[in-house]
Amino acid sequence: MKNQRFDALNIMHSRKPVAVSEVASKKSEIFGKDVFTLAQMKRYLSKSVYESVVEAIEHGRRIDRSIADQVAEGMKVWAMERGATHYTHWFQPLNDSTAEKHDAFLNPDLDGESFEYFSGNLLSQQEPDASSFPSGGLRNTFEARGYSAWDPSSPAFIIDGTLCIPSIFVSYTGEALDFKTPLLKSMAALDKAAVDVCQLFDKDVTKVFPTLGWEQEYFLVDEALYNARPDLIQTGRTLMGHTAAKDQQLEDHYWGAIPQRVEAFMKDFEDAAYRLGIPVKTRHNEVAPNQFECAPQFEEVNIAVDHNLLLMSVMRNIATKHHLKVLFHEKPFAGINGSGKHCNWSMATDNGQNLLAPGRTPKSNIQFLAFFVCTLKAASDYGSLIMASIASETNSHRLGGNEAPPAIMSVFTGATLNRMLDSIEARINDKKLTPDEKTEIKLDIGKIPEILLDNTDRNRTSPFAFTGNRFEFRATGSSCNCSMPMIVLNTAVAEELTQFNESVAELVEKGVKKDEAILQVIRQFIIASKNIRFEGNGYSEEWIAEASKRGLRSANNVTEAFKEYLRPESVALFKKFKVLNEVELNARYEIKNETFLKKVQIESRIAADMAANHIIPTAIRYQNVLIENIKGINEVFPSQLEALAKDEIETLKEIISHVNAIRSASAVMVETRHKLNRNPDIPERAKGYEKDVRAKMSEMREHIDALEMIIDDELWPLPKYRELLATL
Repeated sequence: MKNQRFDALNIMHSRKPVAVSEVASKKSEIFGKDVFTLAQMKRYLSKSVYESVVEAIEHGRRIDRSIADQVAEGMKVWAMERGATHYTHWFQPLNDSTAEKHDAFLNPDLDGESFEYFSGNLLSQQEPDASSFPSGGLRNTFEARGYSAWDPSSPAFIIDGTLCIPSIFVSYTGEALDFKTPLLKSMAALDKAAVDVCQLFDKDVTKVFPTLGWEQEYFLVDEALYNARPDLIQTGRTLMGHTAAKDQQLEDHYWGAIPQRVEAFMKDFEDAAYRLGIPVKTRHNEVAPNQFECAPQFEEVNIAVDHNLLLMSVMRNIATKHHLKVLFHEKPFAGINGSGKHCNWSMATDNGQNLLAPGRTPKSNIQFLAFFVCTLKAASDYGSLIMASIASETNSHRLGGNEAPPAIMSVFTGATLNRMLDSIEARINDKKLTPDEKTEIKLDIGKIPEILLDNTDRNRTSPFAFTGNRFEFRATGSSCNCSMPMIVLNTAVAEELTQFNESVAELVEKGVKKDEAILQVIRQFIIASKNIRFEGNGYSEEWIAEASKRGLRSANNVTEAFKEYLRPESVALFKKFKVLNEVELNARYEIKNETFLKKVQIESRIAADMAANHIIPTAIRYQNVLIENIKGINEVFPSQLEALAKDEIETLKEIISHVNAIRSASAVMVETRHKLNRNPDIPERAKGYEKDVRAKMSEMREHIDALEMIIDDELWPLPKYRELLATL
């Protein structure tokens, strides 16, 4: 009988690296070629129109429709010169993906003639059908209207002959149906709050924007092997498969030599990224076999998010040219490291300061400490919400295991900086400081750069670690849109900065000098956020117990984590800064639960199908082989059957036992699904899927993986881990 697995292996072994496309030797020559950058705007727009667009980008001002018409004309001419024939609003619905509807520039008239047309109205706003996007009850099923609107702060780009215009996406009644809208609002909130605090130190600062440097991890598998695995095709992960004898235990893959075929793929997608203005800087092997990582330079958060989603799409397309498949699932293979998307977050000013980078003077370092402790307090006050922002069905396979990160929020600062915070707490009090005390404290604060340079290490078990000039949030999943953690982090820090500024103002009103008031509020924030600081092993049982004593909640239970969106503190936070209203938060809670249960439902269906149509028939086929062998032994040695065929008989019994267990678990799983599906309460249904359906899937997998080690290798129908994770 034909075995698709061996056909796939033969195809894989016949692969040769695809030649890398001819490109400019200097990557700077192609960087941003397919992006409508400010430099391109200067060429294609009048000076006044260009200045209006820059004003809109820098200050969030509306662009007048007459200006939009001129921008649209310039953008159309630029795009058509580069071969574009269509345009689309490119937006981010609430499904961790992107959406686009292409329309042609070509516009026939009644005389049978045609011309290319693109107006300011088409640039500024379009009306895509919103009926099939996740809405969480924000629209009725019979109401399809939704609006996409141009986001001038993220530049348009061309990909595959289509002009793509980054846009927001809102409902007919104005609620956000996307990630970008609340992200932009959170950035505006952070900007205002951060500028107010900066004004305490530097009157020249008029704008602050959050920055993001993401690190994208991913797996690669051969296309033929991928196509022979229904679970990979349908869910992005393997629902069954025994661990390979050798995987990552020798630690020989991490930062090893990049395989030739993989490097060819990397070079191609990097060149495509450069043309789109994505500043990809780093590439390397990751911990697990066939796992890799790429990372760009830091960018303003909104653009960084757009670039991450765009690069993921580019990588998928380029991979097919190399007969590869990219797996962005957080845990495609059991027993080895999963993939994350580390989000390195900081704040920058319009005069070039990184607000989380220490300076060389006491004044600059007091400013650094102000922003640093506000971020610590944000993690302390809203840590569970920050962790909930990355909770998902796919990421739940990764959280809480012995890989980054744990499911409990904590912040690593480094032992020396931690001691300094303790020292500030002990030495500054509410009494008036003497000149000597002020001098001594400021001298110590002035040593911060040297302290960090020499003593700040990285704690890979911390989900939120300070790494010298930024915070690294390690919990984000590799397939996730990193907007949501950025939305929460921006808004939470905006709240703490607002509280910081108000507290300083209150002390000053009481007659406390400004610099002394700042130091006292820094001390208050250090005390208030002390519970979130942890320098030890985030995986240890001791930390779990300690975290509970500190009142820190775990995000290990995904459906419970979703409830953080609806906590009064969360609702009040988002409403205060007009980032998300209560209706929008309820919608996201509903969508999170519905997406979770749908993904588990799909996995459950695929697992049952593979068990019934791949695994059990193979097991029965091998049973028949054993039965025939036992019959043959009995015919030749009838009196010695029990002794000579003992192993075959035991193996036969073992296979029958596993098959019966698989059938039983599958039947219960299907019945459990049917029962849960009758429950109209989506969060309760999701909770049942997490608790009961997943348990039966795990039970099935245990028996299937056992069969894989028993049944004749030539009969096993699915590519095994040792093959999927073989060097490409």
